[in-house]
Amino acid sequence: MTRTVEPDLVKPAKFAHFVLRCSDKDASVAWYSAVLGMEVVHGNDMIAFMTYDDEHHRLALVQVPPVEKVDGAPGLDHVAYTLESLGDLLATYKRLKALDILPVWPINHGLTTSLYYADPDGNRVEFQVENLETKEALQAFMRSEAFAANPIGVDFDPEKLLARYENGDPLEELILQGSA
Repeated sequence: MTRTVEPDLVKPAKFAHFVLRCSDKDASVAWYSAVLGMEVVHGNDMIAFMTYDDEHHRLALVQVPPVEKVDGAPGLDHVAYTLESLGDLLATYKRLKALDILPVWPINHGLTTSLYYADPDGNRVEFQVENLETKEALQAFMRSEAFAANPIGVDFDPEKLLARYENGDPLEELILQGSA
């Protein structure tokens, strides 16, 4: 039996994992365990493979000698995770705050409300919730004049957003840029 392979564009079936070089593997393992609920599935002095779900590993941390990091240098900026609801985002904020892990950048991008956290080496993890109901609405917002005028978003105070959420303020107001 012969097979023919056409040079077609094949899109990935799913996201598998990412690998980070870190200056203190043990500190990074502790951070990703606390922040993402990851567990080590295999580790040694050089590398740790971690997961938070049924995938064999979602993250590998490789120990390397420390080097001077230059802000804004080419490389990974952040990895983003979508949560189910604004309540989940704020619950994550409260949980991490209790561990003295605070967001380095709380921002409402318009299409998402996001909290960015920095790991021990400064690599950022974004937790986001989508502010619009459908994929079509999200893509339409990205094509809008409002997004073109401000593609980054508006910073917010997570404490104020949390207080308003716990006060029962309408979700439609809480997701608006500049509301917290």
